[in-house]
Order: sequence, then structure tokens, then C-alpha cells
Amino acid sequence: MDALRDPCGLSPEQIRRCNNQVMRLFSLYLNLMPGAVDADAIRRIADECCLPLPEAYAQFLAASAGFDAAGADRAFYDFWLKPAMCPLDPAPFLADPYFAVAGAAAGTHGKWQLKEEKLAPFEAFVCRDPVVTGDRRMIPQIGFFKEPYAYPAMLENGREWMTLLPNETVTTAPAIRQATGRVLTYGLGLGYFAYHAAQKPDVTSVTVVDISPDVIELFREHLLPRFPHKEKITLVCDDAFRFAKTHMAGRFDFVFADIWHDAGDGRDLYLKMLPWRTRYPDMTFAFWLEDTIRCYLDPTLW
Repeated sequence: MDALRDPCGLSPEQIRRCNNQVMRLFSLYLNLMPGAVDADAIRRIADECCLPLPEAYAQFLAASAGFDAAGADRAFYDFWLKPAMCPLDPAPFLADPYFAVAGAAAGTHGKWQLKEEKLAPFEAFVCRDPVVTGDRRMIPQIGFFKEPYAYPAMLENGREWMTLLPNETVTTAPAIRQATGRVLTYGLGLGYFAYHAAQKPDVTSVTVVDISPDVIELFREHLLPRFPHKEKITLVCDDAFRFAKTHMAGRFDFVFADIWHDAGDGRDLYLKMLPWRTRYPDMTFAFWLEDTIRCYLDPTLW
């Protein structure tokens, strides 16, 4: 790691290198060892060093990854790692009415399982799109709660595919605000977008296209009956791109695409879906995680 003093004085290549390093660090941490967090150690660092919790968390991560936060890696710590940590209050997320509707819904259909999962105190998760600064630093936003946090999740063969963690609610909110008239969404998941879109008085219908019959049946059996405006929702089992070619023209006012697991696997699918926005200028299109995907596609950041 370069001993960098001021990000504003770095070359574009140096900033891109640090962007790569911070994204790689959090990717490895979140995907391979999310349970490695030691809540007691973070609290102890905060108490003994008189640090706020986000900075104590950053110190813990730096030490775990072998970074010299007070020496050679000080700039990386100050300008990339420390600003990434985001303590969150669970109350606004738990107040989302979807939580009351979904409750502790559980069931299994084929390789898919609907169940309640739980974050441990201080367990890290991505909580919103990355922040890109004026000097082209890309700062991932890593959230944590101080207490356990339960949330519904859909798992495919034991792997979380759809969850109701803060990142999903925050990054879906813009599409919910835009939805109006005849709404089409590609990707069912937990039905979070469909639930909120159907709640809006200016939304007349919500057509949900998903490729998995098991996901649709699991949702139809365990979640849809709890929705207050389920009469607005139509479920269609089909491939998103096949449906776009044969059934989209002239039938919808707003389209939301959410058929990828995360921004990494979403890049190619996003680029494949994007031309439909130009093809149908009379429709408003939104794409889940579009801002994050655009960061992945921006060569000035990497």
C-alpha cells in the first residue's frame, strides 16, 4: 500500500488502485467471513481509545486485514476505510409496513426457501450505493446495527438470493416513488417492490415477471395472501427478455428491472436490458442498483 497523504493530490491511477483495494477488502469480508466481527472487541476499542463506534469498527477491520492504520496505510484508512462505516438505527427500517405484512412467513418450494434470517450485532452489510467523491474516490457504504436484526429472506439451495436488508429497501425506494399507472417489474423476489407499488393510488396494476415457477408459487402461497392490494398484482412465469420482446409494447407506463443478485452479476443483464429504455420512450424505466452498476462500468474509478 502506498503511504499516501492527501487524496486530493493523488494521481488518477493511485486513486483507482485504492478504489480497487477497498472494494476487494469489503467483498472478501462480506462474502467470506461476515461472522468474523467481534462486537466486544469493537466496543472495547471504542471505550479504551475514546472513539465513536464507526471509527472503532474501522480500526477493528484495519487490524483484521493487516493494515497499518497509524503508519504506512494511514491515508487509505482515513480517506477510504473510515468513511465507509455507517452505523444505522433499525427503527426506520422495521417501521416499513412490509415487515408487518411478511411477519415470520416461512415455506419451501423446490430449491427455494422463505425464512427469517438474523444479523448479529455489528455484523456488516452493504447499506446503500457507493459514494463517489469529486476526486473519484469510491467509498462503499457499510452498515451495521448495534443489536440483532431479523429480516425475511429467500434462499436458493441455501444461498441468500433476496433479502429485506437496508440496502434492498433503500435502493428500491426510488423505483417505488416513480411507479405510476400500469407497472411492470422483472423479478419477484420477496414481492417488496410489488407490495409498495400496489399500495399507491396512482398505480392501477402491477405485472410481475419471474422465470422461476417455484419462486412464484412460494410467493403466491405464503406472501401474496397477506397483501392488502393483491387484486392489482398479476404474476407471470416467463423469461424477462422474452417477455420484453413479445408482451411489453404499449401495455405499461413504468418498468422496473430487478433480475440480478447484485451489481457484480447485474452488469451484463443491465446492459442487455438497457436498450429497451430507448426503444420505448413512452415508458419510464428504472433498474435496481443502477448507480452501483454504473460505478462498476466506469473506467475512471477502476
